[in-house]
Amino acid sequence: MKIGRKVTAAMAGVLAAPLIVVALPSGTAFAHGYVNSPASRQAQCASGTVKDCGAIQWEPQSVEGPKGLQSCHANLSQFAVLSNDSKGWKVTNTGRSVTFNWTFTARHRTRDYDYFVDGRKVATFSGNNQQPPASVSHTVNVGSAGRHKVLAVWNIADTPMAFYSCIDINAS
Repeated sequence: MKIGRKVTAAMAGVLAAPLIVVALPSGTAFAHGYVNSPASRQAQCASGTVKDCGAIQWEPQSVEGPKGLQSCHANLSQFAVLSNDSKGWKVTNTGRSVTFNWTFTARHRTRDYDYFVDGRKVATFSGNNQQPPASVSHTVNVGSAGRHKVLAVWNIADTPMAFYSCIDINAS
C-alpha cells in the first residue's frame, strides 16, 4: 500500500510540474535592452532619478512590443508612465550630434536600430542580422537645436518584436 501512495504522489508531481513552470512569473532571464546614456526614461526610473515609476524601475530592459510602434512604453500598460511627458523627466544637454549607448541583458540577433526625433525618423543603423556585443553606441544627428524627445528602437531580426527607449534632450 505504501508503494502505491508513493507512485501516485510521484505521478501527481510529474503531471503538475509543467503547470507550475508555466504559472510561475519569469525573472530577468528574459530581459533584453535599453538606452542607458544619455539616460532614457527607464534608466532614470531604474537609477531613482525619477520617482514613482512603478514596475519599470526594476526592469528597464523590458520595454518590448511589436515592431513599428511610436510609443515610449511599447503599449505595455505596466510601463505607461514612460509615455507621460509631464512626469518630470530629466533633460540631458547635448550637441546636435548625440551618441546613444545601449545596454543589453539578453542579446538577440538584430535587424536594425531606428532613431526618431519628435516623431520624425532621423537615422537607421543596420544590425547585420548579428548578435550585438553587451553594449552598442550610435551617433545620431538630431537636426535642430532645442528640446526634443528621441525614440530609440532596437528591432530584433528573428521575431516581430522590438525594444523601445525614449530619451529627453536639449540640443544646442
